[in-house]
Amino acid sequence: MNADTLYQEIGLLTPEIILAGGAMALLMFGVFFTSDRASKLVYIASVLLLVVAGFASLFWTGEGGTAFSGAFIFDDLAKFAKIAVCLTAAMALILAMPYLEAEKLMKIEFPILALLAATGMTVMVSANDLISMYMGIELSALALYVLAAFNRDSLRASEAGLKYFVLGALSSGLLLYGSSLVYGFTGATGFEQIAAAVDGGTNVGLTFGLVFVICGLAFKVSAAPFHMWTPDVYEGAPTPVTAFFATAPKFAAIVLMARVLMEPFGAVVDDWRDVIWIIAVLSMGVGAFGALTQENIKRLLAYSSIGNMGYALVAIAAASQTGLWALLVFMALYMIGVVGAFGAVLSMRTREGMVENISDLAGLAQRSPGLGWSITALMFSIGGLPFMVGFFGKFFVIYAAVQADLIILSVLAVLFSVVSAAYYLRVVKVIWFDSSDIEFVPSSMSVYWVTRVAGLATVLLLPVLGWLVFRAYSVGLATL
Repeated sequence: MNADTLYQEIGLLTPEIILAGGAMALLMFGVFFTSDRASKLVYIASVLLLVVAGFASLFWTGEGGTAFSGAFIFDDLAKFAKIAVCLTAAMALILAMPYLEAEKLMKIEFPILALLAATGMTVMVSANDLISMYMGIELSALALYVLAAFNRDSLRASEAGLKYFVLGALSSGLLLYGSSLVYGFTGATGFEQIAAAVDGGTNVGLTFGLVFVICGLAFKVSAAPFHMWTPDVYEGAPTPVTAFFATAPKFAAIVLMARVLMEPFGAVVDDWRDVIWIIAVLSMGVGAFGALTQENIKRLLAYSSIGNMGYALVAIAAASQTGLWALLVFMALYMIGVVGAFGAVLSMRTREGMVENISDLAGLAQRSPGLGWSITALMFSIGGLPFMVGFFGKFFVIYAAVQADLIILSVLAVLFSVVSAAYYLRVVKVIWFDSSDIEFVPSSMSVYWVTRVAGLATVLLLPVLGWLVFRAYSVGLATL
């Protein structure tokens, strides 16, 4: 390998180098300077590093290509995903800072772990080999395990971290076993080589391996029936950690899942489409009916996440350029709603501390009209109600499924969406029509503006929706 080639390959890793190198530098800084002011500087620098890495993905990596003998790829799909991952992770950190200060949890480890998790996510979306795929997943997961139990004095947080770790180890085992079967029956770990090996069809062993890989990845996106960790971890982990879990890792994992299925196994769609079909239906069903009885807002958002990942899987089941386009649009719009929703949860603080019950939102529209309107818009958008940007995300997903002749799946998606609207409307009903004496203390400026801007974006983004659709469609065309 000559110097020019080496320089070009390293250039493809610019976002990863920024995040990993920045995390190590900030860790050393935090070790030598342990004051509260130093912790805040580390936190602010971490947010800036994520923003810089996102812009680096857009501007600093040239035309793209592959590195490390094809194990790492930087294409339009990776670029789109890295920008989304870095920016949503930055927004989650911005939301977290006031909470960590109030709960006396402002430690340098939190933003550094978030940077390392984001590094793993950027590797995931650029994985072009089973080994690099696993490395990205584990780098992200190991940091997330620690973040889940970050509040060591909380029994709920410790339980959430332990549960996430144990079940995460199980999913890693499934993924590794499936990858070993794929390697054993194809003789390759690179996606391009696997695609060439399966072009003539698959056998029973390879199909089993693919199913195990799908199961391992389904855990990462909290798709049913591998969702059992999600409600408990969402409820038990500190709220900013839950906000982080619900955004960037989900985007990275669903993009990785789409890449794994549509690229190396794109020629054998019939071997995996039925599996994705079943997981999508189960996820939409669990998300729709599981949330109906929830009283905790974080558990409700957990089931909402499970359901929405089902809609994302519908787009993957389409197995087409249109499906990939619909997936990217849906996830981008969903991320806006989720960031705003957790900003609203972080606004639910009384003088006694944080509250999380849906009933605590009673009468919010009268006490804080701005927050009430914001939550209403966000619930409508996440639920896919018409005239909000979230509606168009679900519409494009169903359109892609219809175009792929998945009529029954499309009908089920519409029906589950109608059922899920009930619990989103229930939150809105509590805000506008119930009464309560609970008074929230004013939220910090960062949480205030993130929540309000996200709420406004559910409507104001409609004029620029065409640009997002065009950009996502061009990514789909360039990738498949």
